[in-house]
Amino acid sequence: MLQTNTAQTEPDLDLNMLIGHLTEVRGDGMEARLIPMKDDKTLIKLGENEILVGQLGSYVSIRQNDIRILGLIFKDYQRNELRPGPASIGSSEKSRYVSLIPLGEINSKGAFQRGVRHYPTTGAEVYTVGIEELKPIFMKYRGYRFNLGYIPTHPNLSVSLDPSAMFGRHFAILGQSGSGKSWAVTSVVQRAVAAMPNAHVILLDLHGEYSWLDEKGERQYAFSPENVCYFDARDLEIPYWLMTFAELIDLLIDRSDAGASVQIAFLRETLYELKKKSAKHLAIDTISIDSPIYFSLNDLYKSFKDANEQRSDFGKTKGTLFGQFDEFLVKLHSRLSDVRYDFLLKPKKRTSSETLSGLLRDFVGLGNPKKQITIIDLSPVPFDVRPGVSAQIGRLAFEFNYWNPRNREFPILLLCEEAHAYIPRDNGSQYEGTRKTMERIAKEGRKYGVGLGVVSQRPHELSETVLSQCGTYICLRITNPDDQSYVRDLVPESEGDLTDILSALGRGEAMILGEGTPLPIRFQIYRPDPPPNSSDVDYFKSWKEGPEDLDVEGIVHRWRSQGR
Repeated sequence: MLQTNTAQTEPDLDLNMLIGHLTEVRGDGMEARLIPMKDDKTLIKLGENEILVGQLGSYVSIRQNDIRILGLIFKDYQRNELRPGPASIGSSEKSRYVSLIPLGEINSKGAFQRGVRHYPTTGAEVYTVGIEELKPIFMKYRGYRFNLGYIPTHPNLSVSLDPSAMFGRHFAILGQSGSGKSWAVTSVVQRAVAAMPNAHVILLDLHGEYSWLDEKGERQYAFSPENVCYFDARDLEIPYWLMTFAELIDLLIDRSDAGASVQIAFLRETLYELKKKSAKHLAIDTISIDSPIYFSLNDLYKSFKDANEQRSDFGKTKGTLFGQFDEFLVKLHSRLSDVRYDFLLKPKKRTSSETLSGLLRDFVGLGNPKKQITIIDLSPVPFDVRPGVSAQIGRLAFEFNYWNPRNREFPILLLCEEAHAYIPRDNGSQYEGTRKTMERIAKEGRKYGVGLGVVSQRPHELSETVLSQCGTYICLRITNPDDQSYVRDLVPESEGDLTDILSALGRGEAMILGEGTPLPIRFQIYRPDPPPNSSDVDYFKSWKEGPEDLDVEGIVHRWRSQGR
C-alpha cells in the first residue's frame, strides 16, 4: 500500500495529461508512441516533485471508452519513422516509444483490480498518473501500518505491504553483495514488530550482522534490545538427538562411500532400538525413527563397533558386517574428538528428553521474559555443520507449530540468511537432508502457521522448490545474467520484464513483486534504525588511521580454539 507521509499533499498539476497512444497490444505487454513535446512539457509536476515524461518506473493510465488500465513503464527507446507528406520522401524522424506492463484495471468507482480482463486496442490514449490517482489503489493496506520504504518518483508516498500475504505465503529477499540485503532484512523485522507487537521471528544470523560485540565488549543489536532474545548456536544446544534420520546421515555418513547403503541401513535399525529403549520411561508406546527422544551417542558408536568386529567360532569366522563400518567409525570418532562439534555432539544441558520443552520455549521467544525476535548466531559454528544446525532450527519451528493446536493464533516466521549456502538447488549434494527439510517447510509450512523468508545473493544456486513457493519477492540490485534469468522465470509472467530493471537499482533500492503488494513497485527501503553490522570496510580510513600493530597471539588463540 502507499500512503502519504504528510497530512496534506499539494495537488498534482499535470494529472490527466495525454502523453501518447498505444501502437501494439499483447497479452503480456503494450507499446506506446509518445507525443512529441516542447521542452517545457517534458517535465510533469507531481506535488513538490517533477519527473520526466516516460520515465522508467513511472505509472500511466491507458484509457479507451469504459476501459481504464494502470500500466508501468519499463522500457524507453527511439525508432526511425518516415515523415508524413509527399515532400518527405526519403527523409525520416526519430519517434519515442515506451514499453508498458499492464498491472490491472480501474473501474468507474476508482477501485483497482489486479490483472487485465478487458484489453484496449491500438490507438488507446496514454495519460500521466499522479499521487491522487494512485492512493485509492492502495487504500485497503493503510491499516496495516507495515511500511518498508517510499517511491523515488513520489517521495511523499510510503510503500506498505500486506503482512499476511507476505509472511504467510513466504517471501524472498534477493540481491548481490553490497545491494542492501541486510538493511532490507532489518527494516522488514523492525517494522513488522512495530506494526505487530506479538510477532514471532526466528532469525538465522550467519555472519553476526544482527547482534555483535562492540569495542567495549558490550552486546549490540540491530533491533530494540527489549524485543530481542540472543543465542549463540553453541549455547542454545540443539543436540544431535533432535536431528532427523536424514540429517544424521548428512553428518555421519559419506554418501559417496561404497558401503554407504549398508551403513545407512544399520544406522536406521540401531537408532530405532536406542530410541525405543529410551522412550520406555516416557510412557510412549509408539515412536518413529525421527521422534525427538534422547539416545546415547556412545551407545550408537559401540553398536557399530561391535558389529564391525564381530566374530564367531572363537574368532575363526567373521560376522556378516565385519569391516563394513570402518569409514563410519573413523568419521564418527573424528567428530567426537573435534572440540568444534562439542555443542552438537556433547551437550551439557540437553542430556535428557525432558529438556526439550525448555529448549522450545527459548527457541520461539516464550522464555522469561518473552521476546518477539530470536536471533540465533551461527557465525561461531564450523562451516560444514551450519547446514545441519540450520535444518534443525527450521525443522523445530515447523514441528513446534505442526503439533501446536493453536498454530493459527501463533504463526512463526523463520528468516534464513545466505540461504543458498545450505538450501542448494542441486540434488544429491552433501546437504540433501537440509534441503529436503527446508523444502518441506516451503511446501507445507503455511498450513501450520510457519512462514519462511529466504535471503540470498545467488538466487540461481538456491533451491528452485523453495523459491517457487515464495509469494513475494523483494529484489535488490542483481547484475549476474544467470540470477536475473532465474528470477524472471520465478515471478508472475506478466511481471517478468520488470527484472530488466534490477541491474540499475541503487543501494537499498528494490523492486517488489508478488502477492504482498497490490502492484509491482520500485522503491527505496527506509534506513533501519538501528542499522545492522554490515557496513563495508572503510579502506581509506583504516589504511590512514588504523592500528599500527595487532594482538596476533590473541588471533592465533581464537583460531585454535575456534571461538570468535
